[in-house]
Amino acid sequence: MTPVSFASVDFDPEARRGAVLDAPTLGTLYGIGVGPGDPEWITVKGLRLLQSVQVVAVPQNRQGEPGLAFAIAQQYLRPHQTLITLNLPFTTNPAQLGTGWGQSMTTLMPHLRTGRNVAFLAEGDISFYSTFSHVARSAQQCEPRLTIESVPGVCAPLAAASALNIPLSLWHEKVAILPALYEVSELDHALDWAEVVILMKVGSVFDQVWNCLRIRNLLDHACLVEWVGWPQQKTWVGWQDLKDYKPPYFSVAIIKRELDSASFPRNI
Repeated sequence: MTPVSFASVDFDPEARRGAVLDAPTLGTLYGIGVGPGDPEWITVKGLRLLQSVQVVAVPQNRQGEPGLAFAIAQQYLRPHQTLITLNLPFTTNPAQLGTGWGQSMTTLMPHLRTGRNVAFLAEGDISFYSTFSHVARSAQQCEPRLTIESVPGVCAPLAAASALNIPLSLWHEKVAILPALYEVSELDHALDWAEVVILMKVGSVFDQVWNCLRIRNLLDHACLVEWVGWPQQKTWVGWQDLKDYKPPYFSVAIIKRELDSASFPRNI
């Protein structure tokens, strides 16, 4: 594949003050969810728009390189497209996050100001805990006339259920999603009212979750999917054998009260 060109990223704070768009014709900012792993999970519309824009923006990873969204979609990029990598901080600090979102908007605005269409790529679905929502809000505040369009994608919990070949929910089942677990009490509360509980990026608290499920006698009702959609994907149904296991960062847990793991292999 012919490599796309990398644009230099200028994070000048003063540029944000001058980011008002005076041009009569503005480009469109597209947010495209590319799915959690398998490149074939991108939607037909997402692929069409991705290949039609002049500029593609992707978040960086911790090494300053194009991240997972780029890795998923890179085979679809055109040689003439400009690729911009955005430095979005890996933090929960509101001030640092706000600065990162604002700087990203400042970087994209010159392209939109000249009528170029920009596609911001996000792994998973574009509206499901996606950084794009914050960047788009910053862009809209700067230029209310800007057209912003979101294109949905496959989110990790849905892909994980498919990898396990189980329904995520049926009939009356209520679903709770915990994006990050800081206190086991949050899991206890969710298990009290929801028939299905999904834990995103469960690796760092897996031992606490395992113990909570053991106490509730739910180890046989728990599933784990690591790196869903990637070549290194691994799936588990039933956690009895996982007491000391350390899942990777990109792991999704699905706990279903009505799941009977006896008919499933321990490691699919």
